[in-house]
Parts: sequence; C-alpha cells; structure tokens
Amino acid sequence: MLSEEEKYILEHSSPQEEGLDWIIKQTNIRTHYQQMLAGPVQGRLLKMLAAATGARRALEIGTFTGYSSACIALGMPPDGHIDSLEKNDELEDLILEGWKRTGVGHKTRLIIGDALQTLKGLEGPYDLVFIDGAKSEYCDYLAMVVDKVRSDGLIIADDTLWAGRLWEKPMPGDPQTTGIAAFNDMAASDPRLECVLLPLRHGLSIIRKR
Repeated sequence: MLSEEEKYILEHSSPQEEGLDWIIKQTNIRTHYQQMLAGPVQGRLLKMLAAATGARRALEIGTFTGYSSACIALGMPPDGHIDSLEKNDELEDLILEGWKRTGVGHKTRLIIGDALQTLKGLEGPYDLVFIDGAKSEYCDYLAMVVDKVRSDGLIIADDTLWAGRLWEKPMPGDPQTTGIAAFNDMAASDPRLECVLLPLRHGLSIIRKR
C-alpha cells in the first residue's frame, strides 16, 4: 500500500512505459523478492541520468528482473549499449521478455554468472555504472569498475542507506550491512570520486568520477 506522499510523488512524475509496467507486474507474480525491484521514481531518475549524461555505454551489476537496466537503456541513444550482469539464470526468460516489451532488446546484453569473475573480462570505458548486486561485495565492485569509468562518468549504487541499519547502536555485523557501510566510507573518501547519497527508497548514491 502506497503512502499519501508516495502517491503524490508518482502523480507528479512522468508516467513510465508500458513495458516497465509489465516487468513490475511479472516480478510481483513470478518472484518472491518484489522489494528488490527499483520503483518507478527511481526508474525515472535512472533514465534521466542516462539521458542527461549522454551515456552510450553502461554497465549494470545485479539485473534481477531487468527493470533498472531497461530504464537506463530507455535513456540512452539508439546506438547505446548496456552490459547487464546477473547470477540467477532462472530469471533469464523474464529479463529478456521484459527488455523486448520495453523496446530495448537491441541495446542490452545479459551476462549470466558471478559478477566479480565477469568484471575481470569487461573493458571500459563505461559512461554509467549501476551497482545493485550482492551488498557484501559492493567495495569489490567499486574497486573493479572505477578504472573502467570515463572521467565525468557516473557510478550509481542502490540500497546505500540499508533501511537504517547503518546508524543502529551497535551496528549489525552481518556481511550485507558491513559491506554497505564500508562502501559508503570508500566512496566518500576516494579523492577520485565525488559522491552524494540521496534518501530515495533505500538510499541511492550518485558518484561522479573526477
């Protein structure tokens, strides 16, 4: 159930494409982790950032059902391309069908496998990177992609407020929470990067490579 604030925000944001509606509906029907899906507001922002930066090459770490990658691809020019990494091969059919229905199948490449292993074989430069994979591996992702991103390119990381667990006293010691906490410290302290953490959904970090 949406709050009144969430309803107002959606009513005053541009509507999304029908293909994206289909992905959301199928995610709710066919998976047990609907909360992992980025919502329409975050999707609008990803599309807008891709368009505003003129991104032609993008990388997504953690595709889930393909919603975020579709949003990014929609913001890219006709010759844009996004490499999307996903570990769960059972989601492949849903991802590909969603991309087709959204009209971005020609811009997207799905790579099934362990992200850390896949990243070793990918070459930059990328204009935009979206990180939404295993939270315990966020620092590894950042370390591996920072040199693959062009100057003034963007690295966007999801879930970086982690439902408030980061400022609990004491902070939980599970790998996901400590991974996000370490990532936030790493992004904020790296002199090569400029970072702002937005309170959108579960936290969204927008990082510019200097």
